[in-house]
Amino acid sequence: MALSPEVVGFSFIILGILLLIGKWLRVFTPFFQTFFIPSSMIAGLLGLLFGPEVMGLTGVHFFDNGGIFPEAMIEVWSTLPDLLINVIFASLFLGMTLPSVKKMWKISGPQITFAHVISWGQYVVGITLALVLLTPLFGMNPAAGALLEISFVGGHGTAAGLAETFEGVGFEEGRDLAVGLATIGVLSGVFIGMILINWGARRGKTEVLNKPSDISDERKRGLITKENQDDEPAGKKTTHSEFIETLTVHLGYIGVAIALGYVMLEGLILIEEAFWIDNIEIVTHLPLFPLAMIGAVIVQLFLDKCVSHNVVDRGVVNRIQGLALDLLIAAAIATLSLSVIGEYIWPFLLMAVFAIGWNLFAFLVIAPWIMPDYWFERAIGDLGQAMGMSAAGLLLIKLADPDTKSPAKEGFSYKQLLLDIFVGGGLVTAASVPLIVAVGPVLTLIVAAVIMTGWLILGLFYFGRKQADTKG
Repeated sequence: MALSPEVVGFSFIILGILLLIGKWLRVFTPFFQTFFIPSSMIAGLLGLLFGPEVMGLTGVHFFDNGGIFPEAMIEVWSTLPDLLINVIFASLFLGMTLPSVKKMWKISGPQITFAHVISWGQYVVGITLALVLLTPLFGMNPAAGALLEISFVGGHGTAAGLAETFEGVGFEEGRDLAVGLATIGVLSGVFIGMILINWGARRGKTEVLNKPSDISDERKRGLITKENQDDEPAGKKTTHSEFIETLTVHLGYIGVAIALGYVMLEGLILIEEAFWIDNIEIVTHLPLFPLAMIGAVIVQLFLDKCVSHNVVDRGVVNRIQGLALDLLIAAAIATLSLSVIGEYIWPFLLMAVFAIGWNLFAFLVIAPWIMPDYWFERAIGDLGQAMGMSAAGLLLIKLADPDTKSPAKEGFSYKQLLLDIFVGGGLVTAASVPLIVAVGPVLTLIVAAVIMTGWLILGLFYFGRKQADTKG
């Protein structure tokens, strides 16, 4: 089946059906409910199972490439993450009231510090692992050292969105390894988080949760009952539909943010080509999405200063962002190359174990010394995000602090503004692979270690001292 507009359209339809099937499987499967497995991940696994990588290998060939999906449809799905990651990052700050840096730091300073320690620590652990084992024993590209932060802190969106960057530096297998690691991160993140919440409540580590409480069936199944649906609005209309739909307007502003990011990226490439050292290419391999995020900040600042009406609603933006993320995760997992992961199975397992081990060490050992108050409630959200998904972090905060008695949730939201622009999918994450290739893993490791140590010292001697003063 040749690639055509009809195939592109049907590719979205089939992906939507897979997401719907994933949703209803989740509704009726206690295992998926207990461990809060996202419907998008179930849909992606279904696509992978019935595609050429699994069913196709058994000899089932409904179409040209094996499995029940045409090769052209798989090709469309494989390109979606590169597009949708720009929509996700361009949606991060649209419709938000941007607080002062002073206010953000006052409320979320400990969480910002701890999240940076985890993120930069992933680089330190990953690059060290690459230098000691992955490159000398398994012959992997030194850029593999960046996969831990890209996959676990960045998540599926970042992992899949960097496909062209991996290809540009000759590390094509990095995309599949990164998406696979992100899947491991999300699956283990909620499971480990649930264990830690129960442990923390029983051992008196939490300041809010006195005992493990039962989670409602409604929340487990992911459905909102009819009487509670008014409490969960999808968004507010900002325009009259007879002239233009609110959704259309919001898509337009997201498009403007992406366009601004594209202009900035092209400008940076021209500057690099004109003034940078010939044999070093960093911006050339930089993806669009972190600059789309900066474009969104510019758009929002313009709207705040120059437009009197509230034309962008955060709820609508969240729905668009959520749709893009669902489609991205499903498409990325459905097009995962199991053969690549099989070829690098031992490096893959080593990276997964070291990433999870570092996250747990940071949570159990470092967080109690950094957080001046509510260390468990604050740190459990950062742990959830560091395992691959911001939504998992918010979920774990909600479980640990169901009545929002701690500053954890508000601090988590503010933290995103001063974290995502750099790591966890930001500029540093996007530049990490070409940076390792350009200047070498040793120098990159030294820089990452210095920055991580700086954040750690700040946490221990600034916020840690506040904790001591409070107890004293």
